[in-house]
Amino acid sequence: MNNSMITAAVSMGSIQQRLDIISDNIANVNTAGYKSKGATFEDTLTEVVKQQKGMSLTGRGTPLGTQAAYGTKMTGVNRNFAQGPIQVTDNPTDLAIEGNALFAVQANGQKAWTREGDFQIHPDPSNEKLAYLTTAQGYYVLDTNGAPISIPKGAKLSIDSAGTVKAQLGSTSATLGRIQLAAPIKTDALEQRADNLYVLAPGATEKDVLTAVDALPASERASLRQGALEQSNVDLTTEMSTMLQVQRAYQLSAKALTSSDTMSSLVNNLRG
Repeated sequence: MNNSMITAAVSMGSIQQRLDIISDNIANVNTAGYKSKGATFEDTLTEVVKQQKGMSLTGRGTPLGTQAAYGTKMTGVNRNFAQGPIQVTDNPTDLAIEGNALFAVQANGQKAWTREGDFQIHPDPSNEKLAYLTTAQGYYVLDTNGAPISIPKGAKLSIDSAGTVKAQLGSTSATLGRIQLAAPIKTDALEQRADNLYVLAPGATEKDVLTAVDALPASERASLRQGALEQSNVDLTTEMSTMLQVQRAYQLSAKALTSSDTMSSLVNNLRG
């Protein structure tokens, strides 16, 4: 296999990965709290091919060699944690984060984080008088002590900008806890999972990746807005135009691969 075929084949694989990321962004354009993804690429196996000694002429200004590479590869996926637009819903269990922070939740037996704030009140199957604040997928929302937030059944919720949850049941009012918010300081150490969740990358520790919102200066602290939802920050126009560019790059690489294969066939069929 010659260099042109290797270059085209490797590039097509990387371009396909880029298309997959764009498709994921477009599919989540209406997902609450979704953060768009991008990708970084680099050349693979770059080398300098030296020219023949006869090309070294006095006064020659061009370099004595050509740089050759063998396509590109995807080196990483980055996420854009920019604030998405806020939509008012007037649903008391909908919460929008304004600023840099994530909700802490308990998912599949481990701690995870999310920006998706379309919460629900899920009844406790073992106690008909209790319920819990959960995500739309049923994951428990955690308080600052790391425990699920329990709610008396039938209570009316009130959540302030700092995340303090209060329940009003008849003439009785009670503070149920405070929603745990963490600000990511090393977003590269967070891995995205299903259900719009983020978990720690292997080897990463929570204290190195996230910090409690209360530990930040007052001007940098995120706040909550009850009765509203943060929408996806995906720019559909940008994603569609980027997808067209990437598709054309894929077509160009495919054409280069076909042309290289045709030339190889011609060479193989030459008879002396």
